[in-house]
Amino acid sequence: MNLIMKSNVFSLFFLLFMVPITAYTQDKTISLQDALKILPEFQWDPFLQTGTFYSSGHYASFHVGLKGETSFSLVDGYEVISVPSPYMENGVIRFPERFITSLKDAIDAEMKRDVKPFKVAAIIIDPGHGGKDPGATTVQTINGKKITLKEKDIVLKVATNLRDQLVKRYPDKKIFMTRTTDVTLALEERASFANGIKIEENEVIIFVSIHCNSELNANLKKNPARGYEIWYLPPKVRREIIEKDAFNGSDEVRTILNTLKEEEFTYESKMLAVLIMKSLDEFIGPVSPSRGAKEEQWYVVKRINMPSVLVELGFISNPSDAALLFEEQSLKKYTEALFKGISDFVTLYEQPGGFNIIE
Repeated sequence: MNLIMKSNVFSLFFLLFMVPITAYTQDKTISLQDALKILPEFQWDPFLQTGTFYSSGHYASFHVGLKGETSFSLVDGYEVISVPSPYMENGVIRFPERFITSLKDAIDAEMKRDVKPFKVAAIIIDPGHGGKDPGATTVQTINGKKITLKEKDIVLKVATNLRDQLVKRYPDKKIFMTRTTDVTLALEERASFANGIKIEENEVIIFVSIHCNSELNANLKKNPARGYEIWYLPPKVRREIIEKDAFNGSDEVRTILNTLKEEEFTYESKMLAVLIMKSLDEFIGPVSPSRGAKEEQWYVVKRINMPSVLVELGFISNPSDAALLFEEQSLKKYTEALFKGISDFVTLYEQPGGFNIIE
């Protein structure tokens, strides 16, 4: 069960509240069941040993430490507080009573503040390949004619139409494309462009990279691969979101905070993938099969410090998918599907209380 977290931009100002990890007078501990009477929702990642409590649209993330020590909790993604550390004992999480009450006090304080609403400030659409890099290329017979299809052309057309729809729908947001013409653009340039966009506290950027698939020797197979799919970064992959040269605290603290922040991006990326996939199922599912939302370490997604996904529209090496990706009416459906998936994400992200979806 994953409860999707709401993200905002990390503020170095709140690092002034941090104190070194030290031994702590042992507290009385309470069970998760009793903790949930105070903070009603909980999400746990056993792989990363991180957890998050939720209450009234706010949340506090933590990393399991050692018995009798203090550690840090990240409240609403930007305020750091020092707390008695939860710890593992015989495979069960033990919560010091003062840990739970400290989190409750911090969340109550957040509720009293005049906090800006969470907002998707910018959307970046990334048409893959371009210029000297055509991406996947194929020659297919469509409507009795030999047609050469290039991935770079198809994704640019879809991306441009998607950009236009998003601009019309969200005049208050920044809508970007990594390329708007047939130019060569390195993966490093795409990542640097996205990471260089400045946003305010409580804002987020989302990144959607659009591609087409191709299968080697597809013409030699009876049933060549076809269908659409979406990729997002696996939770086990760590990105340097809080860079060392921009952080004044210890490496140990930076690592913990980086993990907590990365957790937000991971869950939000998965939610973005799920919502776009649901929309593709609605618009494209009747004519092309779904290959699902999957985890993969694609470079352009791995280097982007924000919620990000990579969408494969279909296999141009498959005659049926190629026909869909060539015809204007079908391309409009692909565009509508991406637009609806992104819009659904924005709506959920910006609603009061944030994401309240349990998978």
